[in-house]
Amino acid sequence: MRWSGGNGTRAISRQGKIGIKRHQVQSVITWVGVEPTLKTVFYAKNYNSTAPLKDGNFWLRILRALFHILAGVWTETYDPRRGSDQRHLPVVNVNKTMRGFVAQEGNSPPCMTLIAFGINHNTAPVDVREAVAFAPEQMQQALVSLQETAQVREVAILSTCNRTEIYAEAESGDAESLLIWLAQFHNTDAHRLSSSHYSFTGMDAARHMMKVASGLDSLVLGEPQILGQMKSAYATANDVGSLGSQLHATFHKVFSVAKRVRSETAIGENPVSVAYAAVSLAQQIFSDLKKDTALLIGAGETIELVARHLAQQGLKKMIVANRTLGNAVELAKQFNAEAILLADIPAHLHRADIIISSTASQLPILGKGAVEAALKKRRHKPMFMVDIAVPRDIESQVAELSDVYLYTVDDLRDVIDENMRSREQAAKIATEIIEEGVASFADDLRAQDAVATVKVFRQSLEEMRDLELLKAQRFLQSGGDPAEVLQQLARNLTNKIMHKPTQQIKKASIAGDYGLITSMHRLFELDIAGGEPNNDPAAPLPDGNTSENS
Repeated sequence: MRWSGGNGTRAISRQGKIGIKRHQVQSVITWVGVEPTLKTVFYAKNYNSTAPLKDGNFWLRILRALFHILAGVWTETYDPRRGSDQRHLPVVNVNKTMRGFVAQEGNSPPCMTLIAFGINHNTAPVDVREAVAFAPEQMQQALVSLQETAQVREVAILSTCNRTEIYAEAESGDAESLLIWLAQFHNTDAHRLSSSHYSFTGMDAARHMMKVASGLDSLVLGEPQILGQMKSAYATANDVGSLGSQLHATFHKVFSVAKRVRSETAIGENPVSVAYAAVSLAQQIFSDLKKDTALLIGAGETIELVARHLAQQGLKKMIVANRTLGNAVELAKQFNAEAILLADIPAHLHRADIIISSTASQLPILGKGAVEAALKKRRHKPMFMVDIAVPRDIESQVAELSDVYLYTVDDLRDVIDENMRSREQAAKIATEIIEEGVASFADDLRAQDAVATVKVFRQSLEEMRDLELLKAQRFLQSGGDPAEVLQQLARNLTNKIMHKPTQQIKKASIAGDYGLITSMHRLFELDIAGGEPNNDPAAPLPDGNTSENS
């Protein structure tokens, strides 16, 4: 006798051989396991003949119904005649549950909730945003501190010039602990942040993350840099070890949706970004950039975009200043520019007509005194400055100088608003894609819930199978007739599979739970008295030999 899985059944069967007497007919039982179709068939194979022991449709109905029962289609109901809850099965309702995103019901363990918490350019001015910005070197400490202090299981932090956001899996959707932690970590007043923050939970949090990654929530609609910044936030959290299965799945879905938005819409076709807005503003002040020199402070992605836009406008001369000279040299080579260190800025500042800065420095790089000295060397020829950084790279007092035109990220809004109109139609399509992504993600989470149920279901069936197989093997070893052994094996498995559902449907009938009885008719495709269940609680149910101990 051999027991094996058929039709590619994965890891649910096992093989074992037993010896039988030569005069007996060797029989093979093949169990086609609980596959995605939940179809189970028994075959008794005697030499070259094959015949089903039971009707395949009958087994299909049984297993399909049992799966729904164990998955929680039948839930707790209230019988007013009894005045108490009737607990039919201690399981969760998968129709109301999305693991890790909403509160679960029944006897299931406490779940975690996805939270997206933060402040951005829409809710807070630049001075508040810079107060809670994270430098790259702070990230590891911040992530560890968040897990310990705010009691979150999984967490990632996104920090850019326009937003600081925390994505977390927590035991509750209350963002108050995150607000308090953020204020304490940055030594700022929590009341200062209380009117500037926002928070989303569950599917709303996933939707918000998709909008952010797609550029729909950016200062510049559809700007592409945010997706790379979110991927960096994910990679940092992953390296620190602050991510778990839920945030891993969430981020991957977010990135997938953002990729669809980029490839299926025109959201990123027009060169509208903070960098582009800065250059556009410079063009309004200097009519001909071919006569001007620009000093770019920093060597990151934003400054590279600024350099690219300036080069396209035919800028006369470009100087790149950075804390690491090698990075400055690498960027300068692309645009035939000059590379210097940050410490050398005072010596070259007077040469610059345009200064655009975007670094991750926590302290100002350019002060009022250095600018005053440069203006004297320039004989007070005007200087145009754009500070894209958060925290700011240029001291706010520089704006007090009469020959300096200093703009911050917030000042670029008017330029950006004008240039973003061309993307509004694409944004509508992108929103539809995001809603499809949210719905798909919800389905994925429900499927995850089913996995645990299927495992329990499979384990219970395998225990029944193993026990009955052992009995059958003993009968064969003792000289039993193979045909009788097979028939008894089929009967015993039928009885065991039917026992618990039969008991539950009897209890439902007594309790008057007619909805459950109707579900049984639908799930098993039963046709009794014209297909309608008997709603008389006194009417007996058909009874058969369904003893679990058969």
